[in-house]
Amino acid sequence: MEVEQTALPGIGLRHDFTTRKGQRVGVVSHRTGRRDLVIYDQDDPDAVCHVVKLNDEEADALAELLGAPRIVQRLNQLHREVEGLVSVQLPIPDSSPYAGRPMGDARVRTRTSASVVAIVRAGQVFASPGPEFVLRAADVVVVVGSEDSTAEVAGILADG
Repeated sequence: MEVEQTALPGIGLRHDFTTRKGQRVGVVSHRTGRRDLVIYDQDDPDAVCHVVKLNDEEADALAELLGAPRIVQRLNQLHREVEGLVSVQLPIPDSSPYAGRPMGDARVRTRTSASVVAIVRAGQVFASPGPEFVLRAADVVVVVGSEDSTAEVAGILADG
């Protein structure tokens, strides 16, 4: 799929693409941080028929909703391509010594060589969380690595 980028002097950037069914869709990223989701008229690709104005929080939520399934698809594809690579979903139990603490305190990558690629919390996906991300009981940690390293992560998150 080809995404076109257009500079909008004094405004920001516009990214557009055309869906398989011929619908033109765009995102205008304003210098102020606002994002506009733009749907173009099918009969006139230069005419806008719908605009949804999004603040930072709304744009992040939409990106996560659209991105979460793609992350899972890409991980599944990677598993087929790389022998020995697995991804697991590990819930944080109430008794975890890391519930309420920054993820970096667990030092998962250093201790196991596995990588935390996402955290799922109440249906919301936080992709590539940093070490400052505070874990909560009932979070689901998505980990990628070997079977042994992901099993080690499960033990760390459960018992320390």
